[in-house]
Amino acid sequence: MKIIGIGRNYSEHAKELNNPQPKAPIIFLKPDTALLKNNENFYFPSFSKDIHHEIELVVKISKEGKNIQEKFAHRYYEEIGLGIDFTARDLQQEAKEQGLPWTLAKGFNGSAPVSEFVSKSEFSDINNISFSLTINGELRQSGTTADMVFSIDFLIAYISQFITLKKGDLIYTGTPKGVGSIVIGDKLEGFLENKPMLTCEIC
Repeated sequence: MKIIGIGRNYSEHAKELNNPQPKAPIIFLKPDTALLKNNENFYFPSFSKDIHHEIELVVKISKEGKNIQEKFAHRYYEEIGLGIDFTARDLQQEAKEQGLPWTLAKGFNGSAPVSEFVSKSEFSDINNISFSLTINGELRQSGTTADMVFSIDFLIAYISQFITLKKGDLIYTGTPKGVGSIVIGDKLEGFLENKPMLTCEIC
């Protein structure tokens, strides 16, 4: 099982971090040890002083495929969930300044909380799904898949040109604007179409 992350897939998020909008999807990987399931607590790591929250729609791949055409991409996923891409922003900035990979900033233990998954048939339009994140009851992030730079089907087709997708793989499809730091004691709650899907307390 792979966790595939997409960077800067919402233009307003790219702008808030002073990054250009990408011309092709920015791909990174997280190990399976990054997964945090069942609303488990997230323990703030000692190696970072600046962990950011990034709420994201997550797609679960349902069958193996490579070199998938975009028009057939919808056949390769049946379920959608919600996730948080925790990012050690200080480590990421150091890596970027040195032209190094983001692996440690993105792939550390527990950096990928994920909800249960629901059938995509529950949504009338995959390309217009709303989702949001609150911290201690205050809205911090809100977005819709309509604002993605690269759609879900495009991402599946693009990734599969380079990396074979297998059943159970997860694609974190990018985050809208509003990312920011978390602190010990925060309670994060994620919503999919206003339905509570994910809770994560920071310890």
